[in-house]
Amino acid sequence: MTALVIRQLDDSTAHEFDSLPDPLGVRAAHPLTRHRPDWQRVALRDGRIVARAAWWGGPDDTEPLCVDRLDMADGETEAAAELLRSAPWNVDIDFSLPAGWRTDPAAREAVEARFAAARSAGYELLVERFNYRWTPECGVPERPGRLVFGPEPDDAVFLDALRRIHSVTLDAHSLKAVAEGGVDRAAQEELDFFHWCPSPREWWQVARTPDGDLVGIHIPARNHQAPIIGFIGVVPEQRGHGYAYDLLTECTHFLVAQGADRIVASTDQGNLPMAAHFAKVGYPVTRERVNFHLPAGVR
Repeated sequence: MTALVIRQLDDSTAHEFDSLPDPLGVRAAHPLTRHRPDWQRVALRDGRIVARAAWWGGPDDTEPLCVDRLDMADGETEAAAELLRSAPWNVDIDFSLPAGWRTDPAAREAVEARFAAARSAGYELLVERFNYRWTPECGVPERPGRLVFGPEPDDAVFLDALRRIHSVTLDAHSLKAVAEGGVDRAAQEELDFFHWCPSPREWWQVARTPDGDLVGIHIPARNHQAPIIGFIGVVPEQRGHGYAYDLLTECTHFLVAQGADRIVASTDQGNLPMAAHFAKVGYPVTRERVNFHLPAGVR
């Protein structure tokens, strides 16, 4: 087989990225996502592009945050793996996949080829997630009225709540952060994400009982494409009452009041209670997300 040539794109060659099909419908599902040409790489064999990968980050980020596109021609799984293996950025992979992809033979074959490329490059599966997209047609649920919501200007209050929330969690990313650096690291990473979002800090809210006891926090936010449910979390001692539903409902009302005509959200597929709350509030699953990560010491 002819040797592989890896090329990083630039403004003059960015059009080459579109030379392969998009069997998983990523472009159509995320029309507002933009990639920097110098964060796109292609693999060529005999002058023909046989694999491509794109890394993504916010407009102010100096380094990409994740790989969010990986495609290859038939039989070129190893070419895709080499794109990842030889890249200068060691970041997670965030695959956007059609909902129910396992039931579609063509989609399943395409997905499994990408998973094989990721594993060949040293990545391991971290978690599978549901992606949700609320629109006005879904309706706005009635507020249960059990909790009192309000802003809180002190980051220390949120950091303390996050420590308590992440001390007992089903979220795979949080569990990974706890395993690598403890609860403090997991809480700080979450807080850093809230600050990374371009939405106003004043949107962050705490939830309390009518007697003033802390129940949890919710973060209505915007990323660089859409309004999002940034975070829903209930402190351990308040769990078992379905309060995450109250927080999700309030977060939805808040974003709608800000003029949102769509709201994007996600949760781990293994987080059955949160998935049930999204279904109850009226958020349909529109895509699935599968995250791979590089274990410590791989590169």
